[in-house]
Amino acid sequence: MANEILNALLKEYEQKKVRAEIAADERKEALYKKIPRLQILENEINNSALSTAKDILNKKYTALSSLSDKIDSLKKEKEDILKKNHIHSDYLKPYYECPLCKDTGYIQKNNYQTEMCSCLKQKLLDISFNKSNMSNLDKENFSTFNELLFSDEANPSKYRFAISPRENMLKIKEKSLEFVQNFDNPDYKNLLFSGNTGLR
Repeated sequence: MANEILNALLKEYEQKKVRAEIAADERKEALYKKIPRLQILENEINNSALSTAKDILNKKYTALSSLSDKIDSLKKEKEDILKKNHIHSDYLKPYYECPLCKDTGYIQKNNYQTEMCSCLKQKLLDISFNKSNMSNLDKENFSTFNELLFSDEANPSKYRFAISPRENMLKIKEKSLEFVQNFDNPDYKNLLFSGNTGLR
């Protein structure tokens, strides 16, 4: 089940990524029609970068400096044209929903290993919370606990306790807080809740 959810999310991510890249291509195409010089510069930058890569592979290092200068010059002209037309340089890039993983769901660490992006982890957590009916934790938690909802009158014949429901609930709250504070302690005992659904 977990794999199915992850696979479904990754398909969504792929679709988002493709949509962002198609939109960027459309913006670029419209801009190149308006300012043809930009496309010429982009082609020249790409060709120069390809020539640089070929020279490196063929161990021809003498022309690398001039190629690098040429690329810098072309990029500078491109930036000047964009600035002159009041267009931000990011306008030609895809607008990814998550700039960290670029809508792939994974980021590459310094050791070239990949790890799940925080955005994908959050989506998985959200799904888990929704499935477990825990999506309202911001409203129902220890800070919003109200002991006044429970009677302070003991009624052993009704509740089978010598203490009042309020005192009982305060003890349960205390034990629950203690459990949370010791959650990472393997020697600490678990909690067991029993009773019919919907009971407090």
